[in-house]
Amino acid sequence: MPTATNQAIATVQGKPAPAPSPRDAQGRDVPRVLSIAGSDPSGGAGVQADLKSIAAHGGYGMAAITALTAQNTCGVRAVHVPPAAFLTQQLEAISEDISIDAVKIGMLGGTEVIEAVRAWLDEVRPGVVVLDPVMVATSGDRLLQESAEEALRGLLPLAHLITPNLAELAMLAGGKMQESWEGALEQGRQLAAATGTTVLVKGGHLAGEECPDALVNTSGLLGQEVVVVPGKRVATRNSHGTGCSLSSAMATVQARVGDWEATLREVKPWLAGALDASGRLDVGQGSGPVHHFHHLHTDAGEGSFAAQLWTEAERELAAIYGLAFIKDLASGILPERQFAYYLAQDAIYLNGYSRVLARASALAPTEAEQLFWARSAQQCLEVESELHRTWLSTRPAPTELGPVTKSYVDHLVAASASGSYAVLAAAVLPCFWLYAEAGTTLHAQFLAAGEPASHPYADWLRTYADEGFAEATRTAIAIVDRAGRAASDDERAAMTTAFRQSCRLETEFFDAPRLHS
Repeated sequence: MPTATNQAIATVQGKPAPAPSPRDAQGRDVPRVLSIAGSDPSGGAGVQADLKSIAAHGGYGMAAITALTAQNTCGVRAVHVPPAAFLTQQLEAISEDISIDAVKIGMLGGTEVIEAVRAWLDEVRPGVVVLDPVMVATSGDRLLQESAEEALRGLLPLAHLITPNLAELAMLAGGKMQESWEGALEQGRQLAAATGTTVLVKGGHLAGEECPDALVNTSGLLGQEVVVVPGKRVATRNSHGTGCSLSSAMATVQARVGDWEATLREVKPWLAGALDASGRLDVGQGSGPVHHFHHLHTDAGEGSFAAQLWTEAERELAAIYGLAFIKDLASGILPERQFAYYLAQDAIYLNGYSRVLARASALAPTEAEQLFWARSAQQCLEVESELHRTWLSTRPAPTELGPVTKSYVDHLVAASASGSYAVLAAAVLPCFWLYAEAGTTLHAQFLAAGEPASHPYADWLRTYADEGFAEATRTAIAIVDRAGRAASDDERAAMTTAFRQSCRLETEFFDAPRLHS
């Protein structure tokens, strides 16, 4: 990691600099990530946020507690720092038993705690160390004793990535907090040069609609000295724990992919989506937490039938994200003929899907469910009509029934002919669920890119933010879950089979433009 100059800086401070952060040949499918940080009883920041963030990115989270806080979404009331010797015992108990792929360091509180962490890092030398220099909370509350600032500066060269907010960046660079992006980048360069490590400069506290982040390294470790990832500000009051969540996500993904730029480009859209969906949590009267699991199902409780179905859906969702059609749609390089084919087939599909939903309405056991499916059927016809009126009216696209569209509609018609309301509801659910999940991710990526006006599919990507469809998806999941719990074993098996087939056809439908346009 450090050059000879950086090595000298660290040696002057009394300890050797860390080894480089290497990438394993295969990376870690499930990175083992340790959070060394304070606790937040409200669950939005500290180790509670870290563990959620690590899990959200497929890691196995562990935690060593540095400090106990009394806080909520409105602010920090008190901080208690246990003896540093007890922290050392926690750290040793973990590292003597478990291989650690990445470490995220957050709130340290005081000098003795910092020295304990430093001694442990010198001995264990984890492959990925992300240090979030928690000095000032988003609420403005001070979280590090002033006497410990120098000790914290001495810890910085032992990290592979430092993730300060703008106030902390200014403190560490020895200047005043910057109000411009260029000023913040310059302080990032100063801190990177002084420590020999990579600094993540975050634009979240700047004014304006733009919200970029940048990786800064003056030692030649990145492709260029400054790597900027643009983004758009998310309008929300809920930002509690964003710094904790970002830094632990960076540690987890870096342990898996081994490339800081790729890591940031994966994490930033996720965090934008977590901010965008934060209002759904409705936690606290102040600055609430972000929604760490916005990109996953949230309506299927553990042990529910819907949760069992989700294990089927998430495999297909992973396949969908890997399709060239989805990647090219997100980046804006998708050929227009493929998009036109997709929309034309979608219009054909929606016509058939609406009839199947009407059948679900006829079979539904309650008036509420009858009305839900009937409204959904009507909305399908309205969307089909709108597609023909707008995009398809001005762009040529084949109007013949495609092979995948035919297979999908035939499958749904067969489910409706089975006479089982539960089986039919399970069969139509993936069109809600997978589309909503994929759409949320695409929309978050579009937001993180700054909603570029030049994106040829910008208007389409904006439609994925429709909260009405998200609510309809939650209703459909709840209906299927109730039906599954009430069904016989044989009927539940038939529901799972129908659901699995629909999931597979959803994936094939997204891939059809590449094959048939």
